[in-house]
Amino acid sequence: MGKSEDKDRKNLGKKLKDVEISIPIVYGNIAFWLGKKASEYHSHKWTVYVRGSTNEELGPFIKRAVFQLHSSFNNPTRVVNSPPFELSESGWGEFEIAITIYFHSDICDKPLNLYHHLKLYPEDENSSMSTKKPVVVECYDEIVVPDPSEAFLARAQSHPAVNFPRLPAGLTLPPPIPVEDASKRRKGDTKDHSLCQWFMNFSEADELLQLAAARQQVQAHIAKLKRQINLIDGQHQHSTV
Repeated sequence: MGKSEDKDRKNLGKKLKDVEISIPIVYGNIAFWLGKKASEYHSHKWTVYVRGSTNEELGPFIKRAVFQLHSSFNNPTRVVNSPPFELSESGWGEFEIAITIYFHSDICDKPLNLYHHLKLYPEDENSSMSTKKPVVVECYDEIVVPDPSEAFLARAQSHPAVNFPRLPAGLTLPPPIPVEDASKRRKGDTKDHSLCQWFMNFSEADELLQLAAARQQVQAHIAKLKRQINLIDGQHQHSTV
């Protein structure tokens, strides 16, 4: 190995201070009721997963995902070594699934532990179960990588799943790593997933709409409380006259 190649390798391992990269992810489950003719102990078909919030492939960042199922399942520790990071099973009971995410070595040495409560039945007790409309429970989170290595930054800057930061003045980016073969990338993303029509949307626009709706509800509740207080004060003043 020449001196220039050795220098490039060292630079790729160098940490970039005051830089922070976030990778939005979604984890959860989708469960289908199999109907009245299904076995009592296999009433639902479900899939638990970790995906990119915009369904982009997470393979460049996540090395593997380990799903810890209930001890009643055969081989309850399931290891998924390539995207999409998911597994499907059938059963009848709800339980907590521990999800351990392992990253590539230039991102983080420590795994990330997530916990998801498998949901099979509708939240509303009055809702009837349907074989066509599944129960969907998803959580949004962000993997934050402080002081990333140049190697990771070179991969991340051309990847659509990453929220790329505003860099400090004077910081020069390493050359981006060419995007891998498109067909391989599509295999790992979830844009054409058979369940993607049921995935929830976690865009910023939707979040702002939800915040605005919540604010209106709070304001309406405050106005109602004020009217009730004024009514009570009026009754109290009338009784003391």
